[in-house]
Amino acid sequence: MSYVMVDVEADGPIPGDYSMVCLGAVVVEPSLERTFYGRLKPVSEEWVPEALAVSGFSRAETLDFDDPAEVMTAFAGWLRENSKGKPMFVSDNNGFDWQFVNWYFHHFTGKNPFGFSSTNLGSLYKGLVKDPFASFKHLRKTSHTHHPVDDAKGNAEAMLAMREMGLKARFR
Repeated sequence: MSYVMVDVEADGPIPGDYSMVCLGAVVVEPSLERTFYGRLKPVSEEWVPEALAVSGFSRAETLDFDDPAEVMTAFAGWLRENSKGKPMFVSDNNGFDWQFVNWYFHHFTGKNPFGFSSTNLGSLYKGLVKDPFASFKHLRKTSHTHHPVDDAKGNAEAMLAMREMGLKARFR
């Protein structure tokens, strides 16, 4: 099993009614060299300007992004090539990121390579330090820029640091 840190930027709060703008992923391992990045054309006419602004893209730019079916097919292929066994989806905000990735995989490829589960990085940290109010974000080395690969790398760095703190996880 491989841990895959995922980050999503979107133009609204839910998939289908709104669109995933881009996604980034990195295999959680010391090198952090195996990454994926995709930019997706909107699936809806609806969008929230403030949500889209977080991504740094304009609506006009997103209209020229790649076909979502092609991006999700490429992401599924990347997961097959870069995971040992079934990949484990991990995210800083899995309630948000997971819903978009899951919806897009099922809608555009018919299945989600991650299965039906995800892991929340913040919850892992809270359990590790036994403090429900603790934040892992100080463990990031890569700046949180809202570019999904940067954000996934920073979160993967935090997970690697958690292993050094006693998290029982194997990274290959």
